[in-house]
Amino acid sequence: MTYAIHVEGLGKRYRLGHRTEPYRTLRDEIAGRFKRRRPKEAKDDILWALRDLSFDVKEGEVLGVIGANGAGKSTLLKVLSRLTEPTEGRAILRGRVGSLLEVGTGFHPELTGRENIYLNGAMLGMRKAQIDRKFDEIVAFAETERFLDTPVKRYSSGMYVRLAFAVAAHLEPEILVVDEVLAVGDADFQRKCLGRMGSVAREGRTVLFVSHNMGAVKSLCTRAIVLRGGKLVADGTTDQAVAAYLGSGTASGAEGEIPDDVSRLGNGDALLRRVELRGPDGQPTDQLFLGQPFTVMAWFQARKGIDEVMVEIGISTIEGERVATVFNTDRLGEPYCLQEGLNQISCSFEVDLLPRDYVLDISVHRVSGATLDWVERALRFSALNVAADSGDHYRPAQVRGFVRPRTNWGGPR
Repeated sequence: MTYAIHVEGLGKRYRLGHRTEPYRTLRDEIAGRFKRRRPKEAKDDILWALRDLSFDVKEGEVLGVIGANGAGKSTLLKVLSRLTEPTEGRAILRGRVGSLLEVGTGFHPELTGRENIYLNGAMLGMRKAQIDRKFDEIVAFAETERFLDTPVKRYSSGMYVRLAFAVAAHLEPEILVVDEVLAVGDADFQRKCLGRMGSVAREGRTVLFVSHNMGAVKSLCTRAIVLRGGKLVADGTTDQAVAAYLGSGTASGAEGEIPDDVSRLGNGDALLRRVELRGPDGQPTDQLFLGQPFTVMAWFQARKGIDEVMVEIGISTIEGERVATVFNTDRLGEPYCLQEGLNQISCSFEVDLLPRDYVLDISVHRVSGATLDWVERALRFSALNVAADSGDHYRPAQVRGFVRPRTNWGGPR
């Protein structure tokens, strides 16, 4: 059996708060010998984004990589794309790699779209004649012909991703690596990209796909792996891996407390410590009746006073499809000022969620952009198919959509 990718004992370590030292002269080195030695770094300063990771991907296989934020998915793809070196272990890839990881990767901002197409092709080892044959197909897919001779630094994020994906998917790499960056594009473009990745797979090439959308993973991938804390925790068919990921529960414990070892993103200046969903009676619950309003309560522990912050609450299905996202700054709302210590935040919702299971994703950011903390799947709850008074209920046997809008009807009686 021929493998396109062989990963063995892979590990990637980062030193938190470490700054790369500038180049030093011989005089600097000699003088440094007489300076006090820097204290040995504490273990808390070390973060293993990947640890002891081993798996193989067969030629022509479409592998999904799933896990919560901070699980190590993007780090893995960067190592496989040779954008960063592993700290330990090895990754062997057989064939050219086309990667689309984040907006900006692989493009020179000062060059035009046309020039970047040829630059990327050359980096993949393709001859100009080979790129010429694919050029019109790339431009047609990206729908950026009008801006082809404009420097890409002037592109919108959507235009950038369109062209970057078109280049990565059409320049005949043996291995295509795609991160969640597709979320930048519109819905039609995302469907187009998924279709193209399916075509790449049918042509016998290997695809690695990172996504939080379990529906997209199931529709595209034949196999998936689940990462948690940089380690491989599940490997199997897509259904098995998704079930393992979704069945791993939520971040909060039975009482709504968020444990210290939960997967997080952010600089840690404020941490989510507890989350509750409360019904109209003000009591914590994990079930809502059809059309019932509810309130999300969240407690953040701040290391210090922090001005100008915004809290984000996302409602998603357990499969990872986002239903709604709200910020306290929506509709000209004022930012919050966190006090040192524990801060309580509440948000009341009036939305008729259709019956299914949901999760809450909760994060807090500075208005200037820095993320303080971000916890996915912080709490799980269910919406029932019957209203509190039992007089109203959701009639179809299969749930279609996510919400039931409030409407006014007119017609014969």
